[in-house]
Amino acid sequence: MNKTELVNAMAEKAGLTKADAKKAMNACFASIQEELNKGEKVTLIGFGTFSVVERKARTAKNPRTGATVKVAAKKVAKFKAGSNLIVAKKAAKKKK
Repeated sequence: MNKTELVNAMAEKAGLTKADAKKAMNACFASIQEELNKGEKVTLIGFGTFSVVERKARTAKNPRTGATVKVAAKKVAKFKAGSNLIVAKKAAKKKK
């Protein structure tokens, strides 16, 4: 599912216009991004938690040349699925 398909699904399920659903989704994503930029966590109970973690500097190997490369430390976004999402995934897997 891509962003357009998600907007369409949201609009249908919430009884919104596609334009309103797109505005709501963009506002949601922007709010999550703002909080992550501040270093805060965003917890959506039952769905999951977005957080920022810091990866340490490390050395890696270029698979093409075999040369070692230094990778700088950086902060990355992380998502941990909540209980409802995990249960839904397991139920969908059993149906297959």
